[in-house]
Amino acid sequence: MKLLRLRLLVGITAVTTALSWAGAKLWASLDTLPAVPGAAPVVLAAVAVILLATALSLRSRLKAARERQPGAKGVDPLGAARAVVLGQASALVSAVVTGIYAGAGIHLLGELDVPARKDQAITAGFAVLAGVAVIAAALWLQHICKLPENHDDPGAHGPAATHR
Repeated sequence: MKLLRLRLLVGITAVTTALSWAGAKLWASLDTLPAVPGAAPVVLAAVAVILLATALSLRSRLKAARERQPGAKGVDPLGAARAVVLGQASALVSAVVTGIYAGAGIHLLGELDVPARKDQAITAGFAVLAGVAVIAAALWLQHICKLPENHDDPGAHGPAATHR
């Protein structure tokens, strides 16, 4: 499984932000700019909490197994892989959604004198923060489930490699 890089997620967010800002500007010129849904930050925050809880659970179980604590519950490798895939998918979707709300929020900053638009700008800001939390939790979950490098591999390079 390939690791998801922060650089990729930032790039996706940046491109989506630019496209969303341009789209919001165009849409607003037609006087039909849709509202930012109030549930967006709540849903993103819920996903971040689920990913964080999964990461904390796996981290404590892996630590207990590594320290050979009595009664330690092992981690199913397939379950850990599923958690990582869920985290990676959540991070990718969150990067797009964060960019959409960031672009809309940037456009709405120019309309803060209208009370409804001010509320939408605040909601978009909270959605961006919650989206960043999803990305952070997903990357941390991926880091926790990463397998350690195998330094006993005879084909490895470096001081641990055995040469015959």
